[in-house]
Amino acid sequence: MSNFTRRKFTKVALAASAAVAAPAIMAGGAEKPIRIGFSIAQTGGIAAGGKAGLTALELWRSDVNATGGLLGRPVEFVVYDDQSQTSTVPGIYAKLLDIDKVDLLLSPYGTNLTAVVMPMIKQRNRFIIAQFEIGQNDNLKHDKFFEIAPWGPKPGANWCRGYFDLAKRLGYKTLGIISSDAEFSANAANIGVTVAEEYGMKLVSNQHYPPNSVDFSGILRNVNAAAPDFIFVASYPVESAALIHGISEIGIADSVQMFGGAIVGIQYAQQLESLGSALNGVTNYDSYVVAPTMNFAGIEKFLERYRPLAESKGVDALGHFLPPFFYAGGQLIEQAVKAVGSLDEAKLAQWLHNNAVETIVGPIKFGPDGNWVENRIVMAQYRNVKDKDLDQFRHPGKQVILQPEALATGKIVAPYKKARV
Repeated sequence: MSNFTRRKFTKVALAASAAVAAPAIMAGGAEKPIRIGFSIAQTGGIAAGGKAGLTALELWRSDVNATGGLLGRPVEFVVYDDQSQTSTVPGIYAKLLDIDKVDLLLSPYGTNLTAVVMPMIKQRNRFIIAQFEIGQNDNLKHDKFFEIAPWGPKPGANWCRGYFDLAKRLGYKTLGIISSDAEFSANAANIGVTVAEEYGMKLVSNQHYPPNSVDFSGILRNVNAAAPDFIFVASYPVESAALIHGISEIGIADSVQMFGGAIVGIQYAQQLESLGSALNGVTNYDSYVVAPTMNFAGIEKFLERYRPLAESKGVDALGHFLPPFFYAGGQLIEQAVKAVGSLDEAKLAQWLHNNAVETIVGPIKFGPDGNWVENRIVMAQYRNVKDKDLDQFRHPGKQVILQPEALATGKIVAPYKKARV
């Protein structure tokens, strides 16, 4: 069982029996289902995103089955709770491949969990749609890998470049960095240092803190003393909320024109509602916000249908950051299978490399590395946000898109202190 102990196997098998989505009953009823296998966090630290993603995927599965399935066969999920733990993932995917013998694969949700299974996927030469990992194919170069998130080419080195592109366009010269010592945040900070050097910017403060810190008074005083033009933050959810609240207490230097970049967690409905007006002025990455420039065909209908499902399950009720992209991952499979007319994974991969795909998050064209040919990460500034009002984010204007220019809905309000009012 590939070092997958019998105890863990039994535990995962029980989880699967509860989580496998039954296929829709099709006309004729006897066709063997197309089985799509994956793990996704339903418990543990990243369960909020995993649950929202699974809700979106189940909606896609219901939609495709309602129109006859794929190749005249219903679509069925074989899905396991990986418990947000990297240690569970290799055994799950070995089971999906060797025992469940699924037809197609999705990756786990997130970078760390995907990292531990990608060598196996390449070794087995399997087709896979990746779900919000960053940079796992930069060096692996697996030709049957396709990432659903809008990171753009070589995301391991470039995914947060848009924040620095914006700073460069606005003429900012000096930079302060605040980042956790955890892997994701440290990597993002290193990208920031590299890009800043490339753009001729001067790093005047580089502040690190232990993961899960909640007191940022010293960090903020240090970076304020350096008086940078802009500050790049790479943080995880618990830290993100504490840091933003810390600004309300400590304040920010008058020199700071822009603050944010890679703050993780504030994209989720719970954090948006909890932080409220404290978010005003922050310029941060996102994948989807309500804006005229992002009103892609089908997105509004998806959100209208997703929200009541999410509320009934107690998962992210807004549905902006992750769910549309998980649904779009299903659309990639759907369109490729229909175009090729089979489940031949080499042909599916070739078709996705050669064709743009229309999805609810807009057209997607893949480059040789299986990432989008263009970086479409949104950098948006929070404006006029009210406290305890989630509904406000369902309407344009609370997140003003600054970058990329093709999607922009306004210009930055600076300095940062001015935008916080």
